[in-house]
Amino acid sequence: MKNREKSLLERYLPHLALVGCNLLWAFDYPLYHILLPHYLSPMALLFLALLFTALFAIFPLLGRPRERVERRDLPLFVLGALLIGLLHKGFMMKGLSLTSPIDASIINTAGPLVVLFLSVLMGRDRLTSLKVIGLALGLIGAVAVILWGGNEAHQSSDLRGNLMMVGAVTATALYTVWLKQALVKYRVTTILAWVYGIAALLSLPLGVEALWHTPFATWTLKGWLALVAVLLLLTYLPNFLFNLALKRIKPLETSIFSYLQPVAAIFLSVAMGLDRLQFDTIIFAVVIFVGIGLVLFSYKKGDSPASTTGRDLR
Repeated sequence: MKNREKSLLERYLPHLALVGCNLLWAFDYPLYHILLPHYLSPMALLFLALLFTALFAIFPLLGRPRERVERRDLPLFVLGALLIGLLHKGFMMKGLSLTSPIDASIINTAGPLVVLFLSVLMGRDRLTSLKVIGLALGLIGAVAVILWGGNEAHQSSDLRGNLMMVGAVTATALYTVWLKQALVKYRVTTILAWVYGIAALLSLPLGVEALWHTPFATWTLKGWLALVAVLLLLTYLPNFLFNLALKRIKPLETSIFSYLQPVAAIFLSVAMGLDRLQFDTIIFAVVIFVGIGLVLFSYKKGDSPASTTGRDLR
């Protein structure tokens, strides 16, 4: 009985971890929108977020033997630091300093489609008619959200910010696909310590300068509370949960859970009075969801990445 319970826990733990990290990441959109650029510059917040993630990543390593990292894998950790640390967070923070948190969260739903596209390019998956249709619909929906940012009805949205969010989505997809094999090889705590330690060091020169010019004395309680929430809750914990799940299940399946983010982010943004939900945004989001639904349906018919490449990516 105990073995069965343990087996069920191991089976569903990655999925529970994905639910947790995506619900936490949903808070990024309203909280970043509060902080940027009124209280902090994107570079200053990026450095603080990476620094706190790196510091939190050290604690799980204390009092236990260090895992040896092979020299040939160091470039992978540097690449991971650039993608998920500097590029993903940098594009996202700059984007949210310019555009609507609702539009940003909707654009993020294109992530699974980008993961599928990259998996096909790398030979880990193959296209079928359903996937082509799903990719096309997802692309149409995402492009519509991006371009409609200039519409007068979307006063808080901005085309430049929307394009920045595309950069953030692409960086996450590259990290999800390229670093899959490294995650299987090393402990999650080891990966986070290396990736975010390197990312914090790379952001140090510009980050310190940006913080130096930040007028902390003029901040209100609202700004301090938002910053504390970001640094304590939205740095290490969601990244640990995400990498824990990515270590055990397929990249595309991992990315699907990002659809929890816009639902939660829209609710939070509207509840906090930071944005309004437009009817056209709902339509575009439905188009994207239908697209990814077709992609998922194609896998239910037996067309899985593992079966098409002859190896299990888990």
